[in-house]
Amino acid sequence: MKSGVAVHLNDLPEAQARAVLGRCCGAPRWVDRMLAARPFRDDAAVHTVAEWTWWELSRDEWLQAFAAHPRIGERPPEEWSDREQAGMRTAAQATRRALEVGNRAYEERFGYLFLICASGRSAAEMLGELRRRLQNEPAEELRLAAAEQAKITRLRLDRLVEP
Repeated sequence: MKSGVAVHLNDLPEAQARAVLGRCCGAPRWVDRMLAARPFRDDAAVHTVAEWTWWELSRDEWLQAFAAHPRIGERPPEEWSDREQAGMRTAAQATRRALEVGNRAYEERFGYLFLICASGRSAAEMLGELRRRLQNEPAEELRLAAAEQAKITRLRLDRLVEP
């Protein structure tokens, strides 16, 4: 049975579908492959293709997707990122400052911004996770960041059909 996300993506003209998919994941090849997979049978097919495609991308393509996100704690310019980082709205100044310092340390250590699926997380939780992940080996951390991007992409695909 057809449902929301699949119907929505199938019905969009290519340019518009490209734009909305680009908001879900900033890796151009991921967007291209999602467009090539249309029409989708149902929402499960959308999510399956999205997931398989994501894990087939190269490290550099993952980094492209990561770079499309604002830093945790910065005022996101984009509505979805702002909603995802809602836990930052009530963050204490000390937590905000610690996230700024942690973000810089993370970028120096790993070469890309700290990526976390922020939806439903408080600023303190995100800070704790940042500090914990700073201890990871680079290869392990890249896989964790990629898994966080996959979660974000899934949530954003579902948001395509929110009123």
